[in-house]
Amino acid sequence: MSCIAGSWENGEAIALTEKPTSTIPQVLIVEDFAAYRAFVTSLLKDRADLRVIGEEGDGLQAVERARDLKPDLILLDIGLPGINGIEAARRILKVTPESKIIFLSQETSADVVYEVLKLGAGGYVVKSQAGSELLVAIETVLRGERFVSHGLNGHASADTDTSEPTH
Repeated sequence: MSCIAGSWENGEAIALTEKPTSTIPQVLIVEDFAAYRAFVTSLLKDRADLRVIGEEGDGLQAVERARDLKPDLILLDIGLPGINGIEAARRILKVTPESKIIFLSQETSADVVYEVLKLGAGGYVVKSQAGSELLVAIETVLRGERFVSHGLNGHASADTDTSEPTH
């Protein structure tokens, strides 16, 4: 006999309490501008190697959803209502440290890029470059490497220590 929901012990089914491992990375999209959120979703929805499991438009809601869903990857804007994306990332990494974060923002300040990488983000994609860079960024970050948009590589290197900002 077998049990899909867990294992058998003394003839009784034991339910699994941990998130089952999935071969398809699960993605949470956090963006307050609905049209841009739809654009990002459209880039990912037909991919067999990714699964969008949620969308949020508020920083506080993003923290709650991340805690509940425990996604493999979170695409996170900085300018969010509730709390900004940087504060949301701090909280998310406390409640689900295994989740990887890629910031997807229009912000190009060297200080901001440096701050989010030091915080623990796996990547940073400028919104205007998402069409050409987002999928590469996702693949790179899911492999455990860092990704920074092409035009920002001089601001903060993805391949070096982030203890000092690179200008």
